[in-house]
Amino acid sequence: MSPELRIVGIAGMPEVTPGDDLAALILDAADRQGIEIATGDVLVVTQKVVSKAEGRLVRLDSITPSEFACRVAADTGKDARHVEVVLGESRRIVRMDRGVLITETRHGFVCANAGVDASNTGAPGLLALLPEDPDGSAENLRRAVEERTGARVAVVMSDTFGRPWREGTDQVAIGLAGLLPLKDYSGQKDAYGYELRVTQVAVADELAGAAELVMGKLERIPVAVVKGYVFEAGVATAGDLIRDREKDLFR
Repeated sequence: MSPELRIVGIAGMPEVTPGDDLAALILDAADRQGIEIATGDVLVVTQKVVSKAEGRLVRLDSITPSEFACRVAADTGKDARHVEVVLGESRRIVRMDRGVLITETRHGFVCANAGVDASNTGAPGLLALLPEDPDGSAENLRRAVEERTGARVAVVMSDTFGRPWREGTDQVAIGLAGLLPLKDYSGQKDAYGYELRVTQVAVADELAGAAELVMGKLERIPVAVVKGYVFEAGVATAGDLIRDREKDLFR
């Protein structure tokens, strides 16, 4: 593990619109800021700018809610059209209570409103959906950055999730490329000789959470570069962070 990390937010990016070359926008902004993308860096990119670039946007005025969506909206106090979009992005409803709609997305993520969000979309009445293939999106971005810079990097796509046992939201990895998301210490011994049996660290989630400290929610910094973290390179998916159903005590 590195004893020191540096996390730099990439500021000054323009509003991302469908069809934009996200890698070019990131690298141009980094260059203006004097940030060199180097081998070993981890790019943490918010889901929202990826969704915008890929056109994963829906206008509320284009949605006709179903009868079921109207019933759910009445129970939760939400816009029925928004609920209809959430249902369309969901595999199942996990919990619906106190104005909160928790669903499992088609990717397997359990989160509020299937990740459908109206914040920072660029216009009122515009919703952003999660990318169709977050890992594929991360891989495409990684390859584009490497082709332009010659640097071997990893990419983590982050999104905001709530936590069932603690107040406040956190950033987690919903897509990744170039690194393994879990650091497994099973079978290793601590400084006192105790053998660790089930210890796994969700390093991709920790990188996402650390990056938010320089991104913020209102600062319009959708990308951060993590320098100094020695990650384990490999081919994996963000789905590796989802606990298997047979091990999940809360399903």
